[in-house]
Amino acid sequence: GNPVSAHLAKDAAKESNGEFNSVTDEEILAAQYFLSSKGGIFAEPASCAPLAGLVKLKKLGRLPKGIKVVMVLTGNGLKDPDTAMSQVGRPIEIGDTLAELLEVMKG
Repeated sequence: GNPVSAHLAKDAAKESNGEFNSVTDEEILAAQYFLSSKGGIFAEPASCAPLAGLVKLKKLGRLPKGIKVVMVLTGNGLKDPDTAMSQVGRPIEIGDTLAELLEVMKG
């Protein structure tokens, strides 16, 4: 792409001793799944790219210990529910009784 504020991003990275990185679609979807299943936050794939990058840096051993990270996730997962649904199994369907709900919750 051709980001509108690319020069500002480059300046910010240089000023903060940061860097640019890339992630794959698979890494983004894995981050989306992790965020929703472990953090209870359902963000759209584009908003999960920073988390995917963080995970990648951690795996590469390039994340300093004790670092504090803040990520702004502005896109709700409901912007693209089809992508999320393609990554998980079919939802469990039950009737409208408490007994059926309790049965499913028992496992």
